[in-house]
Amino acid sequence: MVFPFSPSGNRRVASRLVALAAFVMSAAPAAWAQGTGMTLDEALQVAQSRASSIQASEAGVQADSAVVVKAGQLPNPTLKLSVEDLPINGSKAFTIGQDDFTMRGIGVEQEWVSPAKRRLRTALANRTVDQDRSTYLEKLAQVRQQTAIAWLNAVYAKKAVALDEALVDHLNEELMARQASYRGAQGSASDIAQARVTLGNARDALLDAQQDEKTALIELSRWTAAGNVLDVADEPPPLDSTVSGMSTEQLVQVQPALVAARAAISVADAATDVARSDRNPNWTWGLTYFKRGGNFSDYVSFGVSIPLPLNRKNVEDRDVEQKSQMGTQARLNYEDTERQVMAGIQSLATRLASGRERLANLRQTVLPAAGQNVQLANAAYRSGAGTLADAFEARHRQLEAQLQVLNLERQIALVWAGLEYQVLPPELIAAAGQ
Repeated sequence: MVFPFSPSGNRRVASRLVALAAFVMSAAPAAWAQGTGMTLDEALQVAQSRASSIQASEAGVQADSAVVVKAGQLPNPTLKLSVEDLPINGSKAFTIGQDDFTMRGIGVEQEWVSPAKRRLRTALANRTVDQDRSTYLEKLAQVRQQTAIAWLNAVYAKKAVALDEALVDHLNEELMARQASYRGAQGSASDIAQARVTLGNARDALLDAQQDEKTALIELSRWTAAGNVLDVADEPPPLDSTVSGMSTEQLVQVQPALVAARAAISVADAATDVARSDRNPNWTWGLTYFKRGGNFSDYVSFGVSIPLPLNRKNVEDRDVEQKSQMGTQARLNYEDTERQVMAGIQSLATRLASGRERLANLRQTVLPAAGQNVQLANAAYRSGAGTLADAFEARHRQLEAQLQVLNLERQIALVWAGLEYQVLPPELIAAAGQ
């Protein structure tokens, strides 16, 4: 994606990138620093404003933007000071102004670069800024994607801890009920032993879930660079994505890998144009004023230096060929990147669709059945047709079914994040490119 910026426009690009980052930086921390947990949107905003890789890319854009104006300027003129025909022996040796033939000269030389060449060099500098900007967009997308994945891991780990805690509490109640039954001569010691084993396994699963939550929060802190994130808030977003329905033309505008590959083509083409223009050498003109001693007249000398491209076939044309081949390389790389991106999107979209189908099946069959079993077991216990152990076991299976569904939803959410966050929202693209 190429933006034909003017030199002043590129300076505006750099300044607006900084302004965008400053705006996000000022707004984001205040949003979650209230002890209520970090939401997904807040995590993304904080990460965008504080990521060192993004700031480094912004610096690269500013650096190349600063030299765009230089690319369109003439080289600095050269001041020439000279003394000619200076005597080195005799009574006037090494004296200036006494010998009639000694001349003192002052002049200036200027290499002339045609306006057409300067326009091509400016275009190359602009395309280089575009390439730096595409690198910035790649870093931005990477940070957003990894931050979203870290946040989703944290929020689902938090949900898993809550379910595991409920399971431990339930199994603890079941153990106490079995102990009471044993004391009332209605149970066996083996039932108590089995309940303790089940409770111990559930507590181990709870400890593992708690460690998973801590690890997820550490990873979220790493991507947000916001110190120690202690909690997350809000529910996961709907696992719907429109990325798989985008055409190649649409993806080129919002998918940073494709933006970068297209920018590389533009840089290579602009470099080829510059190399082709350099086949015609630059002339250098000079003007010198000479002053002589005695009664001799002063002189003015004017000259032009013209490089002779006698070996153009093996010098200038080689440069053109090199840059042209770089353009071919960039185009082939773009085709490969396009295939890779499209295949990745199709693969993730297929996994997302399959996962959502599995999730819908579990929610429509397993969870309702588990809930119905709990109701039936409780009703049977209240009517005397069932045992308390059956009621506890039904609730145990229901909690395990909920954990199964939660783990599947977590896997699907990570696939969704990999698909949804590999592209950037149009407003971020526009903010970086205006």
